[in-house]
Amino acid sequence: MTQPKVIFIDAVGTLFGVKGSVGEVYQTLAQQAGVNASAQQLDQAFYRSFAAADAMAFPHIPAVEIPHREYLWWLAVARDTFQRAGIFHEFSNFESFFEGVYQHFATAAPWVIYQDTVSSLQRWQRMDIPLGIISNFDSRIYAVLDALNLRQYFATITISTEARAAKPNPLIFTTALQKHGCSAHEAWHIGDSREDDLKGANAAGLRGIWLKRPKQTNVQAPTQFR
Repeated sequence: MTQPKVIFIDAVGTLFGVKGSVGEVYQTLAQQAGVNASAQQLDQAFYRSFAAADAMAFPHIPAVEIPHREYLWWLAVARDTFQRAGIFHEFSNFESFFEGVYQHFATAAPWVIYQDTVSSLQRWQRMDIPLGIISNFDSRIYAVLDALNLRQYFATITISTEARAAKPNPLIFTTALQKHGCSAHEAWHIGDSREDDLKGANAAGLRGIWLKRPKQTNVQAPTQFR
């Protein structure tokens, strides 16, 4: 198979993931705020809230306003999560609590790098293949990559709020390709979402590779990622 001119990689769920689960992280932070919570209920509520939210892209918002819009987007998801879990009313000041949650996810603390990530990135670097990230994550991605010591591997980072389009929209893939000056058929995109990463990349003309990760964070990934 011809070597690609660039490999794009998804971030959360592909390079790194949440330690345990989002529900467990929420539970721990809620308990620190004096609110008892069920990690399982919070996890289930979070994924329902996340799935119901609009795409985080903000196509008509001035760039200077985007970080605040990202914050409000996640605040709405978190508020809905705790409402679905039936404990929102137990917080005396939910937004104050959420500010801590939001900052927590900008650090290395809630994340774990998958076992095969660094070795894969280093292997591609030895092959002189430029690497880029295409992610629907928000602008905290830069701080997270720095904290996890992963940013050094990537020539470009393209996120939905900067591209003004979220995967699987072809525009985010086109935006990333323009940064490398290559055609879609010369690029690969690897990610854990069948819809956003595999189908989205294929629809944009890239070679999409679906990385179906096991739930355990320390299990080797399929060979196509190594």
